[in-house]
Amino acid sequence: MLADRSVDVLVIGAGQSALATAYFLRRAGVSMCLLDANPAPGGAWQHTWNSLQLFSPAQWSSLPGWPMPPTSGYPTREDVVSYLTAYETRYALRVERPVHVDGVRQRSGGFTVDTDRGEWHARAVISATGTWGNPFAPTYPGQEIFKGIQMHSAQYRDPAVFVGKRVLVVGGGNSGAQIFAELSLCAEAVWATPSAPTFLPDTVDGRVLFERATEKWKAVQAGLPTPDVSGGLGDIVMVPPVKAARDRGVLSATRLFQRFSEDGVIWSDGSQSQVDAVVWCTGFRPALDHLSTLGVLGQDGKVALSGTRAADVPGLWLVGYGEWTGFASATLVGVMRSAKATAAEVSAWLMPA
Repeated sequence: MLADRSVDVLVIGAGQSALATAYFLRRAGVSMCLLDANPAPGGAWQHTWNSLQLFSPAQWSSLPGWPMPPTSGYPTREDVVSYLTAYETRYALRVERPVHVDGVRQRSGGFTVDTDRGEWHARAVISATGTWGNPFAPTYPGQEIFKGIQMHSAQYRDPAVFVGKRVLVVGGGNSGAQIFAELSLCAEAVWATPSAPTFLPDTVDGRVLFERATEKWKAVQAGLPTPDVSGGLGDIVMVPPVKAARDRGVLSATRLFQRFSEDGVIWSDGSQSQVDAVVWCTGFRPALDHLSTLGVLGQDGKVALSGTRAADVPGLWLVGYGEWTGFASATLVGVMRSAKATAAEVSAWLMPA
């Protein structure tokens, strides 16, 4: 039996963005509860591939209030899950799990949140479900006749099922580079990207990228010319597995194919390649189905915002979905700014002067 189902604030989600926001809400003395669809702490990190590595050191991969404990090298998936689990305990955050939110409805004085474990009531709702639950893969002609395996990076765990197979990895970001590097050790792997991937110097990691992105953000906010600095958060960081693939001479990408065939793909020059499996490293979209009951989702699947507040629904905020909900808000270290601002707005909205 769940405890009290009526609170000031319901936070939907319990990953990094939800925890960062809850930290500031707790400091403000707001009664709240986090509803997590997962059976265990760690947010989306517990579902990523086993060998995933961050590209920033621990102190640059931390949430507000408590730095991630130092690690040898870049933090692994397990390091992040352990940190988020301990963070939740450290600040005694109230999390109910597993609770799947089916929809959110406005009511007099706030919201009713419908879940698979009954109704909850709150004066304000903060959606912090991220994007992992809504993986994106493009469609290609002939895709329906392809007989091989198709898997998104959201489902990829390790290379075991691909050993000895012909695998096409699609996507030019860090996930594509890391998964291709791993598969190149045990499979006949090809890496296809929409444009030539940008590899950063070995000395550049997430710290440098975040500093550069911050410079650009500050310039835009101040109406100043954007600094002419190379390298961005989407460029490929040379973490050890990617660097090793480069040193083996296999870290090269080809352009995207044109269509599928039954047993492979057809390239722009008409040539064909037999392919046993395709791994889509093509990103994610906001996971916001639970807000469809409010009628606020646009054609792009997003919500019109003023800052992080829903423009058309008083009492609803969104945190951690990417640049449209705050600068670098989908990163561990970057979410603090929008989490702090959101918590302050929510507190003020609940307790007006």
